Amino acid sequence: MKHQFRHITNLRRASKLAPRQIINQDGRFQVSRLNWHSFWRDPYHLMLTIPWSGFLLLISVGYLTLNLLFACAYWLGGDCIANALPDSLLDKFFFSVQTLASIGYGVMYPKTLYANAMVTLESIVGLTGIAVMTGLSFARFSRPTARILFSKVAVITQHNQVETLIFRAANKRTNQILEAQMHCYLFRDEVTLEGKSMRRIYDLKLVRSQTPNFMLTWSVMHEVDELSPIYGMTHEDFKRTNTTITIILSGIDETVSQMIHARHVYSPQDILINKQFVDIIYHSDDGNRYIDYSLFHDVE
Repeated sequence: MKHQFRHITNLRRASKLAPRQIINQDGRFQVSRLNWHSFWRDPYHLMLTIPWSGFLLLISVGYLTLNLLFACAYWLGGDCIANALPDSLLDKFFFSVQTLASIGYGVMYPKTLYANAMVTLESIVGLTGIAVMTGLSFARFSRPTARILFSKVAVITQHNQVETLIFRAANKRTNQILEAQMHCYLFRDEVTLEGKSMRRIYDLKLVRSQTPNFMLTWSVMHEVDELSPIYGMTHEDFKRTNTTITIILSGIDETVSQMIHARHVYSPQDILINKQFVDIIYHSDDGNRYIDYSLFHDVE
């Protein structure tokens, strides 16, 4: 079997030029070695998934570029804009900005048929662009999102005298997630009896996979008994088989009454054996209990 895994490693090294997918800890896939135009094959999905900084940057660059193109078109028309210098590209640019945004101060205005035709075309483009940008902005704002904090590591330790896989989750918002459900899957490389390598998926049965309301923290547990796919596995086994554990949380956000989802992935180096989480419940002298989130990721 060691020879077979070594053969798989050699095949991976031989395919360095092929696109690769790397899964991050938040469950997102990062695709590398793809051509730049691959990201523009689905522009609507791109505009919804990129960060707000990238979204605003693309809008700004596109807006300025479009105005510059129309400014060049007005400049080619010569003295076609009243109260604008005939050879001033800057005046043509600001006239394009006023036209595209439907501002219309009235200081500069078209005075030839060519300029009026360009204004008509730019008005159509401007109205279409405003409608598209408004729709994209609304879609981004209205998309329900979850702010879930997962522990940086998962531990395998004794719990009620049973070896148990444990990781933590916390709701970073002050609202509740109703009917929250947690699903846990294990991925690892295996070799069939025919000698073929494959990526197997196993369901990890949780002690409690759902809760009526998820507001503070949740210690998710999987008992590592004889029926568990990770029974008897060591840290070297996790690394050798490239074992990862994927967590998917879903529930209803009480604020917007919509379904939300969150994902997290634990790689082999994130799974600690014979470790346990530090207690984050603090008991005060007056009988109250507090949660210390500064110890959320700590183990001992």
